[in-house]
Amino acid sequence: MQTRSFSTVVFAHGKESGPWGSKITAMAAAVRDLKVDVESVDYRGIADPAARVAKLVDTASKLGGSLVLVGSSMGGHVSAAAAARVRARGLFLLAPAFYMPGFEAYTPQDVPCPTVIVHGWRDDIVPIDNSIRWAREHRASLHALDSDHRLEDKIEEICRLLRYFLTDLT
Repeated sequence: MQTRSFSTVVFAHGKESGPWGSKITAMAAAVRDLKVDVESVDYRGIADPAARVAKLVDTASKLGGSLVLVGSSMGGHVSAAAAARVRARGLFLLAPAFYMPGFEAYTPQDVPCPTVIVHGWRDDIVPIDNSIRWAREHRASLHALDSDHRLEDKIEEICRLLRYFLTDLT
């Protein structure tokens, strides 16, 4: 039997959502099916990405063990920005807010772990080209789905991709 290289999956929600929205709830169930612990950080009321990163780093230190970070939109940016500091074993990002106009310099570059990005072709909030660029620069896996920014109509496919990613990290 193989041993997991991580003990907990930590979710980071986007700017306009909460810690237990429909996507995170569905993904958390998929993770629990693999007998892995889950945590979802509550960023409501915290608009500053740097403050969100600090909260994620603090949460990770309290959890201990090795982690996989899963983030959506701004939560994807936050997860990638925290990855090196928390020594993440992997990143699974949904439509991460990379290379946004006026904030290009803040796009995380120091990401020392396997990364998967899932992005919708019809995303009108964060252009898919931003994820294509980042995936190319960091040799990340990229799954482009026929969906919009929220990706809610593809949650079953996203859960399958997440389970595959986590199983592959074992």
